[in-house]
Amino acid sequence: MTEAINADSTRILFNLHQVNEIAQGFSGCLMPEEIARSVTSGLVEKFAGAMARLWLLEPDQTTLKLVASSGLSTRTDGRFGRVPIGAYKVGKIALNRVSFLSNNLPAESWVGDRDWAIENNICGFAGYPLIANDRVLGVLAMFSCHPLEPAFLEVLQTLCAIVTISLDTTIKYQQKQSFTQSPRFSELMLSDQLVSVLSQTRFTLVGTEKRLSPSTVYGFLKVAEVLAQINCTYGRLVYGEDSVALDAIVSPSQDPDLMRELKRICDRIFPKAFQLQPSPDQKAIQILLKVPFDQTFSSSMLSERETEILTLLTQGFRDRDIADQLIISESTVKFHLNNVISKLKARTRYQAIYQAIVQGWI
Repeated sequence: MTEAINADSTRILFNLHQVNEIAQGFSGCLMPEEIARSVTSGLVEKFAGAMARLWLLEPDQTTLKLVASSGLSTRTDGRFGRVPIGAYKVGKIALNRVSFLSNNLPAESWVGDRDWAIENNICGFAGYPLIANDRVLGVLAMFSCHPLEPAFLEVLQTLCAIVTISLDTTIKYQQKQSFTQSPRFSELMLSDQLVSVLSQTRFTLVGTEKRLSPSTVYGFLKVAEVLAQINCTYGRLVYGEDSVALDAIVSPSQDPDLMRELKRICDRIFPKAFQLQPSPDQKAIQILLKVPFDQTFSSSMLSERETEILTLLTQGFRDRDIADQLIISESTVKFHLNNVISKLKARTRYQAIYQAIVQGWI
């Protein structure tokens, strides 16, 4: 009995030492992606993992983005490149904030690619949520060819605590840097913002650019985010006499879920303004979003600053975080929110957000 206890104690100490060595690998790092890669490669190397992956929650708070993958696959795109909150086990870990361990992966009902698990002799899986001050930052997971002991979750917990602190600090540092060293993204013209989102797309601007309402700009950018995920090859922003249009070309071999998401966004923000048309030779798909100017300049009860603050609230930012982002005081943030609640005759800020979304202002 005593020998068993001593053996367990020795194993725990050894595992903690391994965790410390992984942490040393990203000490002082100021890039979330570099931290993530250091963690996943460390898990594979130190704990004989077949594959380790780390997803970070995107600003919209609805999707996990795969930022690091080590072991059997180092790709961060593909089927699990973006996982909606609540989907698969990774999405459920983020939603429920509950760690999970299984030693019979191919038999689990939630497995997205059972054949892959069988072909690679994967039996073990352990996943843990990355939580900072009650905010989910992401999920860390490891796949193994050998069974994982229940105590391995304790090892992951220790590692995740260190990783979460580093990621949280780094993300906040990057946000402050972007706002203090460059013009605010929201102050750029729509074409400049689209080019930033569609960085891998050949892009053209036609016509004289005009200032559009914040809600219209937000809608175009949400569409652009999906276009970036489906590898849009060509994009064109056209300002006509009575409308503004985003014309894009994508390959027909796209993820059906992403295409449905694109249509859902367009139908919600710009009803009846979205068209999807295959080319005559079926080798490409043309996507056209054409919005009349009378919609883009629809009157809003909210000022641009109020809309900006509400938008940040929907992304999960707290009053203090919003103040840091916009370089204003926290009391100023509260002042604007009180104005919004009064204008919309709402009882709480959450009712105000709902009304603003329904009106298409955010």
